[in-house]
Amino acid sequence: MVSKRFLVKRLLLLVPVLLGVATLVFTILHAGSGDPALVIVGQRASQEQVEQVRRELGLNRPLWIQYLSFLADAARLEFGDSYQIAKGVPVRQVLADKLPVTIELALYGQAIGILLGIPLGVISAVKQDSLTDHVTRIGALTGISVPIYWSGPLLILFFSAYLGLFPTSGRIGSTVFLPDHWTLFGMQLPLTGMVTIDTLLIGDLGAWLSAVHHLFLPAVTIGVYSMALISRMMRSSMLEVVRQDYMRTARAKGQGAKITVLKHGLRNALIPVVTVIGIQFGTLLGGAVLTETVFGIGGIGTMLVAAIGASDYPLVQGTVLTFALLFTLVNLGVDITYSYLDPRISQ
Repeated sequence: MVSKRFLVKRLLLLVPVLLGVATLVFTILHAGSGDPALVIVGQRASQEQVEQVRRELGLNRPLWIQYLSFLADAARLEFGDSYQIAKGVPVRQVLADKLPVTIELALYGQAIGILLGIPLGVISAVKQDSLTDHVTRIGALTGISVPIYWSGPLLILFFSAYLGLFPTSGRIGSTVFLPDHWTLFGMQLPLTGMVTIDTLLIGDLGAWLSAVHHLFLPAVTIGVYSMALISRMMRSSMLEVVRQDYMRTARAKGQGAKITVLKHGLRNALIPVVTVIGIQFGTLLGGAVLTETVFGIGGIGTMLVAAIGASDYPLVQGTVLTFALLFTLVNLGVDITYSYLDPRISQ
């Protein structure tokens, strides 16, 4: 059971982290040579037009006033309107449209990594220096070493072009139409933006199968790297645990090997693995750009790269701060999981 004091302390620690990230983002973007007003009106605009836009955006005010205004807007999740990528559209709306795409892909990729990485790591540790151990370690090393921009096209060539089992791009079939809402007890509720969940909410099994069919290869592409990292960490952690005195004591009392490993060893060995899972999930949120590009999935990672190239400052600020918020929430979940696996941590 997680203590309330432990949870409150972790929540309070999020405030200086987010404040630091916001300050860093504001400083970097304002230290650049680009002028947001000039980006909006174009290179051929007159100086009067540029100055008018600067006044409308508040860029003519002192820097410290701009900073305080930025923090106040960020606290309300108000990042202004996009300059270039989605002209005139509020950044909050753009993020609401794109963020679920990346979260869905990261969730499935992480799920594949956890479901495969933890069992493989445990088996590799229990059967140390056996043929199974060697094969697992080689597979994990390969998964870490192979870059996504190579493994993604390779999977497309083999499973899509050669075998014809999976589509090459997209999130769902082009003939599938999703409504704007779903109905619950007569109420019309908005969809989540995650196609696999939305198709279940509207009760369309065919559309759900199409979404799973399209997202399988992208999820496997990022899941293989996650699986390799988790399995290696799981193996190292389990090897340390199986040599502990309480493991030998359990075996000496006549408890079976499988029960000893699963009941006593796995829970303690999971503590460092949970750290890797949390960090890896945050990395998947921000690092799915290559996967989204290779498979034609328009997620928030691809949009961030385009926003940086187009000097769309509000969109860049909103995206980076959203990533920071999600990353800190994931770390909070990791801390809570720690206290569940080992109650002494929360004390």
